[in-house]
Amino acid sequence: MDDLRRPTHLLFDFFGTLVDYSPSRTEQGYPRSHALLRGFGSTLDYDGFLAAWSAVSARFDRETAADEREFSMDELTAAFLTETLPAAPTEGQVAGFVAAYLAEWGAAIRPVEGVAELLRTLAGQYRLAVVSNTHSPTMVPALLDDLGVLDLMDAVVLSVDTGHRKPHPSIYRATLERLGLSPADAWFIGDSAAPDYHGPRRTGIPALLITPADAAGTADTAPDVPPAHRIPSVHALPGLLAAVS
Repeated sequence: MDDLRRPTHLLFDFFGTLVDYSPSRTEQGYPRSHALLRGFGSTLDYDGFLAAWSAVSARFDRETAADEREFSMDELTAAFLTETLPAAPTEGQVAGFVAAYLAEWGAAIRPVEGVAELLRTLAGQYRLAVVSNTHSPTMVPALLDDLGVLDLMDAVVLSVDTGHRKPHPSIYRATLERLGLSPADAWFIGDSAAPDYHGPRRTGIPALLITPADAAGTADTAPDVPPAHRIPSVHALPGLLAAVS
């Protein structure tokens, strides 16, 4: 089928592919994080806290957009607390805020329905890995463990560990090196065109873009992705794999 041939490894994006989530840093409720900030000595009210957090986050995002270098939650939080506390934050304060914030941000993350069973089925025929952009070195492995599929993964490769985020080529190369693969031996599956389709393909890895069926009729954000490289959900993957030789 087009340039796709049967792979030995399947490389999955995580957020938006295996789990549903909101990328917003402010729409989830953060009462614990705000209370912790006030306990550290900040005088910001809740709206002021969200505004300050958004401003610092946006600055980090702009810097990342320029060179695709990844930043950690510790780095972001240290900068935020430095700007909002009367004294320089301690390591304990940084760690405490990161833990509280990630717990509240991640509370709305939900696995795609049936995804654990799908991964267990695929693991009977293919080697699996997750390659994810994330600011936390622990969140994705913990969520995979909660799903009961962490032990199915040959590798969990994270942008915060490699130093660059998708679509920077180094994260795909690091994945191939860790798994001992040539690019043609894998498929990359994800829901965002630049990091999960164009990025892998520039490294030589065949890729599939998840384009939900309910997006039909909306503006196509990836018009240069051919129909043969699109699937409506991760659950369409077994059928496509069965159709290639």
